[in-house]
Amino acid sequence: MVTGYSIPDFDPGYFIQPEVLTAAECDALLEHFAGMPRGRAGTRHLMRHPEVAALANSECLLALARRALGNHATPFRATLFNKSAAANWLVAWHQDTALPLTSRFEEPGWGPWSEKEGILYAHAPAVALSRIVALRIHLDASTSDNGPLRVIPGSHTAGLMTDEQVLAYAWAHQETECTVPRGGVLAMRPLLIHCSSKARTTDPRRVLHIEYADSLEPAPGIKFAVC
Repeated sequence: MVTGYSIPDFDPGYFIQPEVLTAAECDALLEHFAGMPRGRAGTRHLMRHPEVAALANSECLLALARRALGNHATPFRATLFNKSAAANWLVAWHQDTALPLTSRFEEPGWGPWSEKEGILYAHAPAVALSRIVALRIHLDASTSDNGPLRVIPGSHTAGLMTDEQVLAYAWAHQETECTVPRGGVLAMRPLLIHCSSKARTTDPRRVLHIEYADSLEPAPGIKFAVC
């Protein structure tokens, strides 16, 4: 891993840090994930894997997460997204609002609830989402041709929106395409409006998406599941 780099500004709700992992480290992770069962878009709940947990807790990534969260950053969820010729999807403009939780509760702003692979999820209020950042580690280069993430800079400051409001906001504002070299990291706020198109190439686009919170207990009686 590369250390000692200068971390870019985070005001737009995202930043790109190249050369965080080496090619050999990317290869080792891909070898670990090879043959692993996955859904249409990838594999959920990877924090149970020691290799992923070690990477998520490395000082290299924690430093990036602290840039958004302050002195405290704890990883709690990891997902591998695997876009390829065999699984070439598109994602409409949206915000990431569902969080994994250890138990069900009744609090204003939380819900509706669901369950994914044995883990409880609830859509969270903006105050909880503002205390989270995602680091997207690019195990392949993300190019204009293989369905990169597209974002609306600064949209995270507009708050939590309905699907209709998200679409209207995206149409009214300028988007940015986030191409990232292999081994680079894209850091982003959950409320940043984003999407991705289908790839126009057979080149894979595999991204390890790790989420961090400034605390696993954002409020009394509420605790994020580590998954």
